[in-house]
Amino acid sequence: MALSPVNEHVASYYAATANSASRRPALAEDIDCDVCVVGAGFTGISAALHLAEQGRRVVVLESARVGFGASGRNGGQIVNGYSRDMDVIEAKYGAETARALGDMAFEGNRIIRSRIREYDIACDLKDGNLFAACNARQMQGLVEHKALWERYGNRELELLEGEALKREVNSERYVGGLVDHSGGHLHPLNLVTGQASAFETLGGKIYEQTPVIEVSHEEPVTLRTPGGVVKAERVVMAGNAYLQGVMPALEGKSMPCGTQVITTEPLPEAQARELIPHDMAVEDCNYLLDYYRLTADGRLLYGGGVNYGGQDPADIESVIRPKMMKTFPQLAGVGIEYAWSGNFLMTLNRLPQFGRINRNVYYAQGYSGHGVTCSHLAGRLIAEVMGGEAGRFDAFAGLPHLPFPGGRLLRVPLSALGAWYYATRDRLGF
Repeated sequence: MALSPVNEHVASYYAATANSASRRPALAEDIDCDVCVVGAGFTGISAALHLAEQGRRVVVLESARVGFGASGRNGGQIVNGYSRDMDVIEAKYGAETARALGDMAFEGNRIIRSRIREYDIACDLKDGNLFAACNARQMQGLVEHKALWERYGNRELELLEGEALKREVNSERYVGGLVDHSGGHLHPLNLVTGQASAFETLGGKIYEQTPVIEVSHEEPVTLRTPGGVVKAERVVMAGNAYLQGVMPALEGKSMPCGTQVITTEPLPEAQARELIPHDMAVEDCNYLLDYYRLTADGRLLYGGGVNYGGQDPADIESVIRPKMMKTFPQLAGVGIEYAWSGNFLMTLNRLPQFGRINRNVYYAQGYSGHGVTCSHLAGRLIAEVMGGEAGRFDAFAGLPHLPFPGGRLLRVPLSALGAWYYATRDRLGF
């Protein structure tokens, strides 16, 4: 596998099969706009597109390429909800907050699908995702999960056990599962670049290879880059795990985490359909979960593991292939053609962080592994709050942004210790 140049797309299956390799210029002048968005991933592009649809003059600054970070590297699964479920949110933050967030828990999914339809984005969209239980405790959790999600309006859920489960995923690892027929999977890099192109048709401007060096919070906000300056009435900080150094105030209450993905060579059609007969995306219920799906050209894309702090392992295939073989021993000897990693941003309470800085700078980050859907919701809520409708944005902004115990020095070892504890529970079936 070839290494990618710095600030170019990582050498992934997604980059190799992208619809377009078109580049945007770096900023080389001083400009003014209504809104400047920093970061051209799902959050930034979603916000930019919503704002452009409102008729605002929007500029997007990206330090690398559109979809360079997690938005162009993830597992491609459309998973509803948040990294913490509604019962946890209600217990910790009250029924009113839980209801507000619960009313939006499935909206990001709907936004993605409406964007694909409206702007005719080719991104290999498929329906259905499956949560797979490795033991009886996890299966009982899925029973409770189904009842909980049905309370919040998801009526497209189906519990499976025994042979019914084997008809969806041909593995001996699982005792049962929960299908969310409203979920799905897709090519995430093509989704984000397709929305970026839609944004540009509305007059929006995207500048790649344009890192923000300094932000001045006067009015208008001034953002300095190596080649020019942007003055904006309002700013959206949407760099997530790749925003280090730009907004130090946001860094102490979140932590970049790395996850790894491999993709096989194309499988014979019969073998691919034997693994996942109805082409759903799958993730297990372990704390350090595995996730996988078939690509449009019949490969198995398999991911898992977390590196706290975002460091890459020396050999990604050696980390992920054993996980894949445990799930599908029938793939012994299959070739691996792509292996890559990327960072997502984790928060202590595993809930996203929305907020404002000095009234005119907005941010949304920290989806903790559930960013595909929630980032699209974030873009809509940012557009709403800038349009004077603050209620839904503030439902998230009111959640506490908790510092990691031990600060930046100890957050990695303490998080790893906690993960070891929960992974041990999973292995023992507790």
